[in-house]
Amino acid sequence: MTHTFRLSAAVLALSAGAAFAQQTDITIGMALEPPMLDPTGGAAAAIDEVVYANVFEGLTRFAADGAVVPGLAESWEISEDGTTYTFTLREGVTFHDGAAMTAEDVVFSLDRTRAEGSTNAQGALFANIVSVEAVDDTTVTVTLDGPDGAFPFDMAWGDAVIVDEASAETNATNPIGTGPFRFAEWVQGDRVELVRNEAYWGEAPALEAATFRFISDPNAQFAAMMAGDIDAFPNFSAVETLAQFEGNPQFNVIVGSTEGETILAMNNGAEALQDIRVRQAISHAINRQDIIDGAMFGYGTPIGTHFAPHNPDYVDLTENSAFDPDRARELLAEAGAEDLTLRLMLPPPSYARRGGEIIASQLRDVGIETEITNLEWAQWLEQVFRGYDFDLTIVSHTEPADINIYARPEYYFQYDSADFQALMDNLAVTSDPAERSALLRQAQEMIANDYVNGYLFQLAKTGVARAGIEGLWENSPTQANDLTGVRWSE
Repeated sequence: MTHTFRLSAAVLALSAGAAFAQQTDITIGMALEPPMLDPTGGAAAAIDEVVYANVFEGLTRFAADGAVVPGLAESWEISEDGTTYTFTLREGVTFHDGAAMTAEDVVFSLDRTRAEGSTNAQGALFANIVSVEAVDDTTVTVTLDGPDGAFPFDMAWGDAVIVDEASAETNATNPIGTGPFRFAEWVQGDRVELVRNEAYWGEAPALEAATFRFISDPNAQFAAMMAGDIDAFPNFSAVETLAQFEGNPQFNVIVGSTEGETILAMNNGAEALQDIRVRQAISHAINRQDIIDGAMFGYGTPIGTHFAPHNPDYVDLTENSAFDPDRARELLAEAGAEDLTLRLMLPPPSYARRGGEIIASQLRDVGIETEITNLEWAQWLEQVFRGYDFDLTIVSHTEPADINIYARPEYYFQYDSADFQALMDNLAVTSDPAERSALLRQAQEMIANDYVNGYLFQLAKTGVARAGIEGLWENSPTQANDLTGVRWSE
């Protein structure tokens, strides 16, 4: 009898140990499957969502807060004239197939992106490169055609990762990088599997394996989370169901922001909108929170300028265009625009269609009528983006740190400010981080004070994860599911 008791106790102890052992694998849900796995060969965000920082690395990389930090380059120096960057590479880095990563791989990768016939989706990032030279195995010099203080930022994009010439042509289906995870398998239509790179140059990730499962239907996403088939869905489509997870101790709801500035874009070239008082009136007529609640189920961060709130250089300028319908009416009267009718062109996303109806009601309250036209994306691109045939439209700008679009008079909202253009020219030749930060803050204030557009909200990053998962990005400074710091709590 005593012997039986001791055996049972031992079994219980082993079972308890297994139950409390720290989990070392994770299953991540994604709405879209990537068309390929080479971030230098396609524009789809889903590519980076699988491989950025996990499989592939660049000279620099984005941190969780959007800051640019060292990647495969441990440091860099800039020439006095701002045209030459000298990168010092980390030593002992190897590709997943065992090949050493050297300066020659950097030369190959950057020359490949800017070669004639390149399929890289962000060719503009490399257009100012004159030459790339390997000084020795761990030193690379990049010469530009002019000063460019944003070059380290450009090199942090997934489109600028470093690849090996021997495997570059097969990275689309068999990606070989230098990152903390190696590609294991792609079951098309279902999942991509990664395993830990035991030869990684940096700190080893806590996870031993990661699976990315592709589930497009929001209802199926919800069911998969509830059933335990998915551990985390960083970009969860069924936002209307998040309340059901918030009250459940088995889950954490993770809400942050993306790079998507959602704006009520105004055609500054249209006669009725050339008067700043009219644009200011429209801005004051907008109740951002009503739009966030009605169009986004409450998820979104109010913004008062074209900049991501999670960026270290962000300035909160929402009070500059605070909801004030009385002030809006006064401005319209001053401008002699009390009986104004504007054309509101809406692309397909629900934030635009639902948000457009709300904004139309808000504008009507201050005396502005709108004629709403729903457009498909092809129509929107042709009529609004290329044709300037609109007064108002709603769209999210998802490119990282893209405030420089306001320096392009031919851009679809046709803002033409010599002062802003000079400011962007100054930013381009400025390398000092503090000076760049000051210029970016000035740029945000300038477009806010000019009421170029109606600034609505930053698209939310709405995610769900099982309790116990730590290290998932709250915000999305780039389109990625960075697993390098992810772990299960003990």
